[in-house]
Amino acid sequence: MLPPTRSISIPSPPPTPLSLSLSLSLPFSTQPPSIPLSPPPAPAVGASLRQISDAPLPRSDGRVDPIGEAAAALDPSSLMGPAMAAQLGALAACVVLFVPLGMAGWHLSRNKVLFFSGALFISLAVAVHLAPHLPSISLLLLSSLSPSTTTATATASSFSDPIPSPRFSSCLPFLHEINWHQESPSSSATWRWALQPDAAACSFQRLPRADASDLLNGSWILVAGDSQARLLVLALFRLLLDPVALPPVEADLFRRHSDYHAALPARGLTIDFVWAPFESNLTTLLRGLRRRSPAARPDVLVLGSGLWHMLHLTNSSLYGESLASLKRAAVALLSTAPAQPPHMFWLGLPTLVNSMLNTEEKRVKMNETVWDEYDREMSESTILRSSGGPFLLLDIGLLSRGCGQGCTSDGMHYDGVVYEAALHIMLNALLIESQQRI
Repeated sequence: MLPPTRSISIPSPPPTPLSLSLSLSLPFSTQPPSIPLSPPPAPAVGASLRQISDAPLPRSDGRVDPIGEAAAALDPSSLMGPAMAAQLGALAACVVLFVPLGMAGWHLSRNKVLFFSGALFISLAVAVHLAPHLPSISLLLLSSLSPSTTTATATASSFSDPIPSPRFSSCLPFLHEINWHQESPSSSATWRWALQPDAAACSFQRLPRADASDLLNGSWILVAGDSQARLLVLALFRLLLDPVALPPVEADLFRRHSDYHAALPARGLTIDFVWAPFESNLTTLLRGLRRRSPAARPDVLVLGSGLWHMLHLTNSSLYGESLASLKRAAVALLSTAPAQPPHMFWLGLPTLVNSMLNTEEKRVKMNETVWDEYDREMSESTILRSSGGPFLLLDIGLLSRGCGQGCTSDGMHYDGVVYEAALHIMLNALLIESQQRI
């Protein structure tokens, strides 16, 4: 039995440029907790990314849970009304169309001219009634009227594609072109974007606090996964918050196996971290989000997992199957909001330094061979944008490898500079995809 969830209210810190209100849900268990998220308050006018607001769903215990029972499937009984209406409509159409056709044929059978004229008229009436329900017929009829109309109709029909096509940018492939530098073994590593012509032409930039706040103004950012995802959230707070407000936030964020919620009312910005160490937890989360209206979903969704699967299950094939299921859930989510899909990112596995892992079990199960198998399964799962999937990769493996062994103390979790680089890659991707300039 899980211990009861306790909530902690943290008083607001001294006045800072950004006021912070926090609430924390702490079920101290290795099992993923329920998801106590809440949509952000009404965002400021002129938000950079898509703004969201919706009433939270009530929970049986009286508290708010906007995601609700994320694992619950859609209730089939809710579809009975539309199905019955469609059947009755089809029956009525048959009666209206075919009964007059039979009567006309009987009355006009003695006069061939009148018979064929009546049959042609009724056939055209049937085609006109059925054309809206048969896209191919509609396009055929419209093509005879105007080629431009056909093009517009075909464009409109493209919105039914499973994954909305993201805006293409030639700069996206160069986001991870980063150089690392360390003055001495005792100094901290630093990074900057490479000076190669392709990357330099894209004008990537480290966003200062004010610019990052403007970019994310009015947004809901949801990050879910394991400790790697939590470290990315910490990098985001370090960028957005005044240093005076950061220590209590960092302490509460790293409560063991817990969710975290923070709201910055001055910016209309909401940040949520959901502890979801297994891929099945992430799939459950996506299915729960799909039950919400498109306007009540996150603007930015960052997911990542694999380390717990590697340690506790150590089965790369099963990991690949879990990623395939996760991809299906993500595609289903995107298909219900083709006009304004959330920006979706995937956190890659960090480079593991086997000799530095802090337990014998980790050193045995999380070796280089196993890591390669898991990384290959991620690539073959087509979950990433580069292979036609919905997620843009934040390559923690590449970034941590570039920073080197001096950036980790346990062979798995890296210094904040690695996740800072991943964060700025994400922010620049948001700038590109939202076609903005700072």
